Amino acid sequence: MARWAAASDATVGRVVRVDRGLASVLTESGPQRVSIGGGLLGRMAQDPTEGPCTGDWCVLRDWPDNRVTLERILPRRTAVVRAVAGETSHGQVLCTNLDVAAVVVALHPLPVLAKVERLVALAWESGARPLVVLTKCDLVNDADLFAEDVADAAPGVDVLTVSARTGEGVDALRGRVEGRLTMALLGASGHGKSSLTNALVGADVLSTRTIRDDGRGRHTSVRRELVPLPGGGAVIDTPGLRGIGLIDAEVGVAQTFADVEALAGTCRFRDCAHDTEPDCAVRAALADGSLTWRRFESWQHLQRELRWIASRKDARLRAERIKEWKRRTRDAHRSRP
Repeated sequence: MARWAAASDATVGRVVRVDRGLASVLTESGPQRVSIGGGLLGRMAQDPTEGPCTGDWCVLRDWPDNRVTLERILPRRTAVVRAVAGETSHGQVLCTNLDVAAVVVALHPLPVLAKVERLVALAWESGARPLVVLTKCDLVNDADLFAEDVADAAPGVDVLTVSARTGEGVDALRGRVEGRLTMALLGASGHGKSSLTNALVGADVLSTRTIRDDGRGRHTSVRRELVPLPGGGAVIDTPGLRGIGLIDAEVGVAQTFADVEALAGTCRFRDCAHDTEPDCAVRAALADGSLTWRRFESWQHLQRELRWIASRKDARLRAERIKEWKRRTRDAHRSRP
């Protein structure tokens, strides 16, 4: 990164958190609180995903009047992006430059496998290595059995059972970030993300609250924050994800449901709808029980969601092109003598 900091007034740092229009950045000389440069603000107005996000590597500029501004976001290796709720079809970048995307799910109350699959698809799509962390294993007697069920719902993904209260599994989880790696914790509120962060650090650096009796979490983390670990590496704690919309996540869904995708690839017809078509490998697997209806319906649901968000995105892009064409036409008329 030396070439990015070649100028005498430039410094490379990593974004710890962003709030109130300012960014906290960790540099070699220590933490700094900086504002966003004008050029970057202009790019953010065109595309919100251009803005700084927790985990970003960035270039800071020191000004003669002692101001420090964040001028450039360096290329991102990986990024967790979810669909923005509402009528828009934009994505929201949750965190960047992570090596491990840890899906955090509490074992009490019992996890909903469809929600786990959705989070795992988000993790796969980030480009980082997915991991499922089952927390609060001290509250159930058969944590290993639940871990097997979750492993079946997330083929190819390691599953760890952890208790932040007793310390069980914490060392194994800490080993996942050895070698200066970064792990992001993704999941709903109240499932133990902040408690895990405190356990990994070995101190209470983030506030925590207990989960409600109905299984719904209470929001503790209100912003994304990167926390360096004493032995090297870092953890990114994220606010609870109530809605986990997927956008441009075809690869993530395909990897999460690799078993279903493999079956679909052997159907007689390439465009098989897996309904009444002859020689449908998916229907045959459902009939003999090698594929459960729950998993099949979860896969279908995410496929429909991806098609829907893609149609919204195409409509938005068409509308933006029409708007730009009208603007140029109007400007051309005004420039005529």
